[in-house]
Amino acid sequence: MDEKFFIEINCQQKSHGDARVCGDVFLSRRIKEEGRIIVTLSDGMGHGIKANILGTLTATLAVNFTQEHKSVPKIAEIIMETLPVDSVKHMNYSTFTIAEIDVEGEVRILEYENPKTLMFRGARLHEPEWNCVFLEGEKHSGREILTTNFKPQKEDRIVFCSDGVTQSGLGSDKYPVGWGINNLEKFILDAIEDEHDISAVKLASKVVNKANMNDNLHPIDDISCGVIYFREPRKLMICTGPPQDPSNDAHFCDIFRQFDGIKIICGATTGDMVAREWKEEIQDTNIMLDPDLPPVSHMPGVDLITEGILTLSKVSELLKKFHNNYKLGKGPADEIIKMLLECDEIHFLVGTNINIAHQDPTLPVELELRRTVVHRITRTLEEKFLKEVTMEFF
Repeated sequence: MDEKFFIEINCQQKSHGDARVCGDVFLSRRIKEEGRIIVTLSDGMGHGIKANILGTLTATLAVNFTQEHKSVPKIAEIIMETLPVDSVKHMNYSTFTIAEIDVEGEVRILEYENPKTLMFRGARLHEPEWNCVFLEGEKHSGREILTTNFKPQKEDRIVFCSDGVTQSGLGSDKYPVGWGINNLEKFILDAIEDEHDISAVKLASKVVNKANMNDNLHPIDDISCGVIYFREPRKLMICTGPPQDPSNDAHFCDIFRQFDGIKIICGATTGDMVAREWKEEIQDTNIMLDPDLPPVSHMPGVDLITEGILTLSKVSELLKKFHNNYKLGKGPADEIIKMLLECDEIHFLVGTNINIAHQDPTLPVELELRRTVVHRITRTLEEKFLKEVTMEFF
């Protein structure tokens, strides 16, 4: 890319009425070796289990065939040939939006019967040229797919949604024909003007909450809003474990000192080493916020100090369970996850000196070596949360 920026991606959702399963399906995939990101939102007809199955099928096909570099007509044709068609309305059972971002920073968007995708450049609307592609297959001849390409800039946002957003409030006195795309556009512009660096997760949440309020907190359809935000990277480093060779301690701690971002230490021995090299003092706390983990500590120049391998193991498990409605606690592992999710570039500085205490055969079998746990966390952050993660071992 011409300039360095992070691509934050998030989708927030609320299900129709009291349904436990959302009929809108959001999928994202980072193809690390190609420097590509693919995002899709599909809206299965109706709501509940049937809609979710159709939406999942559509989203999966969209991601897989976009990953294979299929052309726009081919992607659309395969999806629409695969999906069943309503026998009365003669409509496909799912709509979709696909956004693809390549290594050069080019964005390609495909849209089939979802509400119009909106692009914002800072606090103003950005309108790239859209093209209409007509399908030629016998079954879907004449159907339209909208597509656009553009080069994003820092502080650009792409907002896409299901019609549960634009049709929210339908039949009410205030919005007799639904909230509509124009009201959505103004709402987003106002949100960006109020908070110029509003995150993707916060903006998506605002849109979904507003649509939910339009429906008097009882959605008449599944509500989904996805946001892609091109912004300055937010950085975090986790330092854990002393180096295998003590002669590297000073260099190890100097790398940590010079890092420009949030700093976390996981491990009492690691904290003592950094305090010694930095000539600082660690302030311990006695408040037990998690019965499974020791209290946190603090030191000038470091945002958080926790116990080591037990805390990292819990971070790994919580990351696997985490979803948009998951409620994090206030314990050390929960605090680390909050910081991880707020940042974009995650760096692990890992010392490989073995802690004799962790070789005790009476400890739980799930307690793993530090290197293994860090690899597990890295894989989850990359695959599930699309974070950019690096590891450096000493």
